[in-house]
Parts: sequence; structure tokens; C-alpha cells
Amino acid sequence: MTGLAVRPQARPLGRAARRRTPSLSVGVVTLWLSLMVALPLAAVGSRAFEDGWGAFWRSATAPQALSALWFTLGVSLAVTGVNAVFGLLVAWVLERDRFPGKRALNAVIDLPFALPTVVTGLTLLALYGDAIAYTKWAVVMALLFVTLPFCVRAVQPVLRELDREAEEAAASLGASGPVIFRRVILPHLVPALVSGCALAFARAVGEFGSVVLISGNIPFDTQVSAVYAFKQIESDNIRGASAVSVTLLAAALAVLFALRLFERLRDHRGEA
Repeated sequence: MTGLAVRPQARPLGRAARRRTPSLSVGVVTLWLSLMVALPLAAVGSRAFEDGWGAFWRSATAPQALSALWFTLGVSLAVTGVNAVFGLLVAWVLERDRFPGKRALNAVIDLPFALPTVVTGLTLLALYGDAIAYTKWAVVMALLFVTLPFCVRAVQPVLRELDREAEEAAASLGASGPVIFRRVILPHLVPALVSGCALAFARAVGEFGSVVLISGNIPFDTQVSAVYAFKQIESDNIRGASAVSVTLLAAALAVLFALRLFERLRDHRGEA
């Protein structure tokens, strides 16, 4: 038939064309992460070791540096454990209970994300005053405040999407409330809770603004590693601050790796 235009059929994309877009995306993501994460960490590591391993070791193992490091890791682990329990409890109440002011309370959970950390320190200082200021309990309260949302927000979506039929079936078979929670609900929440705890721990280890005022920065007592590193920078000891930063980073990564390993082992046991 004359005059009738025949449209050419679209050819299927070849492998090279199909892979072009993902490769570009991976390249952009790799470049961005390199600029934002890898290069700054490499710069800190290079500064920490610029005078050799011996100088790094002396700076990282100085008595005041070690005291700040152990205190930071200990209080961060303690705060993470407390928020794992109360974060799960808060998430449960917000998702399963109905009460006046629920929306307002749900919004307040995100307050530590919105407040500048220095304002958080001022708020806690004004609230508690001389009761706990410049003590270890002041550091604990500050870190509890800034890390709670990580545990709550990690658990809430999973709790919201849980199938209630399994709980109802367990109840119909005579299981009690604690048994249903422990055997039916909690296994689904553990991965999300572990992720929230990992984020909370990482935030606690590197926290500065909320503790710099209320802790008093007392060496060998209430001084955390972030504040110690800041003081080293003020003293023009960049190498010492970098060494402490690298040590703190390594310790934080080790704990995060342990949490992820625990999560993987649990997943493998569940599949088996």
C-alpha cells in the first residue's frame, strides 16, 4: 500500500546499553562517597601518622587520651543499652496505644534532631542546674536525649507493618501477652532495633555539642574523646587530635561491625 508509513520496530537494548545507566549511577555514588567520606577520613589518618607509628601510638595512648576514650566507649554502650529498652517501649506505645496528645508526643521524639546540640547542652544545664552538672550523670543524660530517636524511629515502621493475625493466632492458642511478644513480635523487631542501636552508638561516640557545656570537661572524670580532641586542636596539637580521632573511629567501627555480625548470624539462624 503506497503512502502508508511503516514505523520501524524498536530494537531491544544491548547489554552495553542496559548497563550504561547503572554504571553511571554507581560511578556518581562512588565519587560522592569518596569526596564526602573517604577523602576526609584519609586526610585525618594521614595527619595522624605523618610523624610515624611511634608518634601516633604516644598520642593515642597518652593517659588523658585513654581515659577519655574508655569513658566515651563505656558511656556510649550504656546509653545505647538503655535506649534499646526504652526506645522499644516508646515505639510500642506510639504504635499500639491510643491516648490524648499522641501526635504531639510523636512529634517531640524528633526534637533532638531539630535542636542544635549546643542548645541541647544549654537546655539540660538550665533544667538540671547544679544537681548533675559537671558529673558523669550529666554526660549520660545528654547522650540519652540525643540518641533516643534513633532507636524509636528504627523500630516504629517495622512495628507498624507487623501482621496482627499471627499475634491473634497465638492468643487463640492460649499464649500469654509476654510469650506472644517474645516469640512472635520481638524476632521481627530485633534487626531494626540493632540498626537503631548502631546509629545511636555512633552518634553517642562522636557527640560534642550537647556534652561540652554540661560535662565540665574534667580530665580523667567527665571528659569525652570529642571534647579532648577539640582541646588538642585549641592547643595546636593537630597530630594528637588526629590520633585520638582515628582511635575513636576504629573503636566505633569495631562495635558497629560486631552489631552487624550479630544481625547476620541471627538471619542465618532464622533461615536455617
